[in-house]
Amino acid sequence: MSTHAAGDDPFLGRPLIAGLAVVALLLTAANLRGGIVVVGPLVEQIRSSLAISASAFSLLTTLPLLCFGVISLCVPALSRRWSPQVLAIAGLLVIGLGVLLRLVNDYAVVLLGTLLLGAAIALLNVLIPGLVKAFFPRKVGLMTGLYSVTLSVGAGMGVYLAVPLLERFGHWHYPVALWAVLPLLCTLFWLPMLRVEGVGRPANPVRVSLWRDKLAWAITCYMGLQSFYFYSMATWMPKMLLESGLDAHDAGTATALINLVSIPFNFLVPIMAARLASQRRLVLGIFLASFTGLVGLWWQPAMAPLLWASLVGVGCGGALSLALSLFVLRAANTAQATALSAMAQSIGYLLAASGPVVLGMMRDVEGAWQGALLLMMALQCLQLGCGWYAARPAKVVPDQQK
Repeated sequence: MSTHAAGDDPFLGRPLIAGLAVVALLLTAANLRGGIVVVGPLVEQIRSSLAISASAFSLLTTLPLLCFGVISLCVPALSRRWSPQVLAIAGLLVIGLGVLLRLVNDYAVVLLGTLLLGAAIALLNVLIPGLVKAFFPRKVGLMTGLYSVTLSVGAGMGVYLAVPLLERFGHWHYPVALWAVLPLLCTLFWLPMLRVEGVGRPANPVRVSLWRDKLAWAITCYMGLQSFYFYSMATWMPKMLLESGLDAHDAGTATALINLVSIPFNFLVPIMAARLASQRRLVLGIFLASFTGLVGLWWQPAMAPLLWASLVGVGCGGALSLALSLFVLRAANTAQATALSAMAQSIGYLLAASGPVVLGMMRDVEGAWQGALLLMMALQCLQLGCGWYAARPAKVVPDQQK
């Protein structure tokens, strides 16, 4: 937590330590998805090695999302006891330990590693928006944009390096082990941060609760709905396109565009959001991109799959970056930013974990994707309403001040 006044720069006149702080934050972001998504391209090798079913394997990607939802609520309490720098280092070390346990050829140990990995990432997910506000109060848009881009690039690296490393070294342990080494290297950049004055645990820590604040709930719902949207589309778009008549290569290419197209919007949306008093134009633009992409998939998915996937990518990347920006822009201080981040991400990722399941069940019942896509369109309208309210120029008000 930060004890310095809002707007004070702890790195003023100290470019070297400021540069190290940027590297520390961005390297941390790069470690927040790779260790989870790396198992996707290695599914057959891991299943064979552990002798597990497809449903047992699915826990390796579902459990982290559930951890995100549950553990996020604990982060504000941890932040009142320890400085964010100490928690960041602890989180990175636990990520490394969790990934190492996932290398053991025992399914129970792998599940334990997965739980540790998910818990540590949940801690850092919540912590970083508050750290951005504490470290760079005058550059929150730029730093949120860089953080969001690095988050996406890290996820992309986890997927794209998996098979080449498997082919190079001949075992799935090697691409997975990479994500145990990287967080340990990242901790070296955090050690100098322990000496940064003005960014630590407050002398008189006060619990910040936002559960009675309408603005906090609007941001929480916006975060939750965009998470539901992204994980649902990333999971099922390949099957939607395959069932529309596309071959596996074209369906895979279109789905890859979701992440690729989102990257420039990950960067630009927070910068624009920080310069605007009201972010309603951004909310509307993101909605129009997402809604148009969904209409295209519902109407004629095979007619322009690359366009529909690109529009979905614009909506996903823009909405996530805007949600991350709102954690910082709608909070008056680091404690509020951390509390808001925890509240929004806990509910957001619990919703995200349910998204692929809900859409898959609707597909099984209906035998087609039209109903599921109509549900997604309706939820986009709800997301627009939540974003419209959250984008007005205001600050969250803690419950104890009401």
